[in-house]
Amino acid sequence: MAPEPVYVKEFEELARQALPKMYYDYFAGGAEDQYTLKENMEAFQKIQYLILAYQLRPRVLVDVSRIDMATTVLGFRISAPIMIAPTAYHQLAHPEGEVATARAAAACNTIMVLSTMATCTLEEVASSCNAVRFLQLSVFKRRDVSAQLVKRAERNGFKAIVLTVDAPLLGRREADIRNKMVSPKVKNFEGVLSTKVVDDLQWLRSITNLPILIKGVLTREDAIKAVETGVSGIVVSNHGARQLDYSPATISVLEEVVQAVGGKIPVLLDGGVRRGTDVFKALALGAQAVLVGRPVVYGLAAMGENGVKSVIEMLKNELELTMALSGCPSIGDITRSHVMIEHERLHSKL
Repeated sequence: MAPEPVYVKEFEELARQALPKMYYDYFAGGAEDQYTLKENMEAFQKIQYLILAYQLRPRVLVDVSRIDMATTVLGFRISAPIMIAPTAYHQLAHPEGEVATARAAAACNTIMVLSTMATCTLEEVASSCNAVRFLQLSVFKRRDVSAQLVKRAERNGFKAIVLTVDAPLLGRREADIRNKMVSPKVKNFEGVLSTKVVDDLQWLRSITNLPILIKGVLTREDAIKAVETGVSGIVVSNHGARQLDYSPATISVLEEVVQAVGGKIPVLLDGGVRRGTDVFKALALGAQAVLVGRPVVYGLAAMGENGVKSVIEMLKNELELTMALSGCPSIGDITRSHVMIEHERLHSKL
């Protein structure tokens, strides 16, 4: 019997053992050379904590006997700045699929973003538990299909729409091709997904009063454009490295996007989060919260609803410890001064 996991990344091996190879490869794989997939995680390791004593001295007299990780996203209070990212086909990982994931999110008092490509219906997820949840949406060329999804989301109490803007076509995922995972039904989405993102956004705003976040921003230019279009938030995302390979790791461009937004709307981040220290770094660089994708699916595959809860709670426990050791009793105490990016460290030595 495999030992109980003690940190989030160990769930990946449990998932590999539990799933057919085709399904594991689908969840674990990225696009083409998988450069961005590796970089999403490795980029976090290139961000180091400041270690000089004089830079930490003002914080050692802080009372950290009580750590408050609670925060708000679009006005909704959650227990920690760790949300569940939209990922497809949860029933490939576990028979209860997104329903089990939703229950775990509710138990952890966080927000789940349900994928358009979910294997459980909006109604099944909504009736499974009482919680705040968002819907990830892809706009189809037949807008009536997307409109129906939005109306169903409204009827079932979803609180926001997360519009994916980086997938007008599906990325080349070679493990899926090799395993013949790409079914005709899924491949047909390439013909029905819209490629007119700005028009789609204006149309979407015309049919719903729900807040709209856009997911897939990686540059200053697109961040500025997003603010100008009036969206309610941005998710810095490279689609879990499953779309354009050799695009940058999300943590490496987070600060660029945050600076471009200038505090006008919240900025969230997904991609590569595997430790509470990763969450801390993202917050220090300006993210309001992070979204976790693959580790949630791995936890679901390994232990069902309890596995998802374990993944979220492990990240929360690690974040709590990081905050305490960094002299940050609340999320608001985490500032840019708590991290140093590698090029800054090099520059300081010149």
